[in-house]
Amino acid sequence: MTESLFSAVYEERRASVAKGLPLIVALSGASDAGNAVSQLEQYLWERCKPEEIVRFDSDQLFDYRARRPLITFNEDHFTDYSPEELVLSLAQDELGAPFLLLSGYEPDFKWESFVDAVLLLVHEFEVSITAWVQAIPMPVPHTRPIVGTVSGSREDLIERSVWKPTTRLPASIVHVLEYRLHGVGEEVVGFSHLVPHYLANNEYPELLSTALDNIMAATGLLFATDEARERAREFRAQVDRQIAENDESREMLVNLELRFDKYVEAQGERVSLLGEDGAMPTADQLASELERFLAERNQGPEPNDGQGMQ
Repeated sequence: MTESLFSAVYEERRASVAKGLPLIVALSGASDAGNAVSQLEQYLWERCKPEEIVRFDSDQLFDYRARRPLITFNEDHFTDYSPEELVLSLAQDELGAPFLLLSGYEPDFKWESFVDAVLLLVHEFEVSITAWVQAIPMPVPHTRPIVGTVSGSREDLIERSVWKPTTRLPASIVHVLEYRLHGVGEEVVGFSHLVPHYLANNEYPELLSTALDNIMAATGLLFATDEARERAREFRAQVDRQIAENDESREMLVNLELRFDKYVEAQGERVSLLGEDGAMPTADQLASELERFLAERNQGPEPNDGQGMQ
């Protein structure tokens, strides 16, 4: 039944995949704070030479009317139709070590069938560990290292969690996939990064280097991060300059830093990252100068979101 979800299978390549490789999952969903997943997917497709093994059938899994594909109109005719794709690929890290990459869109339909298909592929390839990332907007300062929640079966990595909530939330497909993998005894780890809420709608370069660091820790793969770290430093310097020019912005940042530091120092006391009333500060509170800076970034060339790279 699960084979019917595939629109293309490269049998020779599929048969040649070594057993015991790690699997990285980068699926874009309804929310992608700081473009965390988009940045990761773009990086892996540009640097890791993925070769498609299996393509999932978008006609069964994708809602075209909710997320319309792009097409170009060139004067008097249409060109460059770019439908969304969801694929399992074989890729290589910086040293040539192979790994599996599941990338593309989060399915709109047939979640259970899709998860069953992925579970069978994990079993077929005897995947050593499945790792995924996401990012959540929270009132945290950009002047502190990115932290978050680690979930799954790797206790050595879960110990790194800074934020450990107990809550009910709308599920994403990677949540369900982790739940099912963990339930059948497979190794799986998820990294949910906390992004400054006032930067969540922009590409946040530090997320990429942090995500790569975490994936390397989970899988033993090696990825180059120098370029991502340099972009993060440049972005941080721009934000710092804008905030320094406005008293209200500086005051807001100081308050976020104090709250964050208090939380990190007293995690066992369940100090909240939110305000005393439990409310999240709004981005409007960061003042006109910072918002103008972010607006100017949005008006520039749009970052590649990873679509069409498959």
